[in-house]
Amino acid sequence: MGNVTVSIGGRSFTLASADGEEAHVARLGRLIDEKAGAAGVAGQTETRMLLFAALMLADELHELRNRPAPSPEAPTAPPVPAEVAERLGRIAAHVENLASLLESEAASA
Repeated sequence: MGNVTVSIGGRSFTLASADGEEAHVARLGRLIDEKAGAAGVAGQTETRMLLFAALMLADELHELRNRPAPSPEAPTAPPVPAEVAERLGRIAAHVENLASLLESEAASA
């Protein structure tokens, strides 16, 4: 177990954390400190300051959870160069001509 000291609203709190999680806990502490600062509650009682920071974080989480899911877009193919499109058009026309010839031969047989 490791210990991490975080500063929230100008007050220091020492927390226990799992080994290897110290940096993560410190980042979370900074996030809470930012929320407390944004709420303008720095200097309030610890309980009130942490309550406001928690409410702001809960509001953000609520917004994220209730955001409409992005609509899945069909993957788009990269643009086909004009030269390739022209060549494919000629090939398609040739295949159609061959199909017509085969159909007419089958009809006359």
